[in-house]
Amino acid sequence: MNGTYKRDDLTVDQQLALASAAGRLGEEFGGTFGTETIERFLHTSYDQFAGRATVAHFLPLLAERFARQRLRALARVEGEDDAGTPIVLFLCVHNAGRSQMALGLFTRLAAGRAIAWSGGSDPVDEINPSAIEAMRERGIDILGEFPKPWTAEIVQAADVVVTMGCGDACPIYPGKRYLDWELDDPAGKTLEQIRPIRDEIEHRVRALLDELGVPAA
Repeated sequence: MNGTYKRDDLTVDQQLALASAAGRLGEEFGGTFGTETIERFLHTSYDQFAGRATVAHFLPLLAERFARQRLRALARVEGEDDAGTPIVLFLCVHNAGRSQMALGLFTRLAAGRAIAWSGGSDPVDEINPSAIEAMRERGIDILGEFPKPWTAEIVQAADVVVTMGCGDACPIYPGKRYLDWELDDPAGKTLEQIRPIRDEIEHRVRALLDELGVPAA
């Protein structure tokens, strides 16, 4: 990567970390997208998380992960990805509870035969600790995930969009399949109160996989 984006708002360490990330993304997507597109997605992804004190040290890593997801989505939208693997996008308000548990359960049960993404209309700084613990009881670790927004290409790339309480803030694209799951918000609830929500999400995830023709692991 030849450093198309020059920014004065980053430290030297941040610039070096983003340059390394751009190089890795370039190796992965260079045959599909040009340098400018890859770097633009990386830097706009960085801006999505900038200013959050709790993730400051991990900004370049989060930006790289989010940019990778967005570039994969763009490849699907533009017909550059012909794998045909179903993609399900789980959306809620904060991307800290329901959608993260759905993401973890879907990823585990689909076992690579379908892809899950998640996002929030107003993402917060961290995942609900009680939701993390509830998932850990199922042997699923979502601690490595992070609340994030959605972008146009991510929604457009999804085969199914599952909304959970984001109401009018949820993105609507004609012709897209939408499911609205009415589930209690885990925010402020105890682990004991979250378990039934987790179990209901698992039930619905299994049903959705069955509809997609994907056998649950």
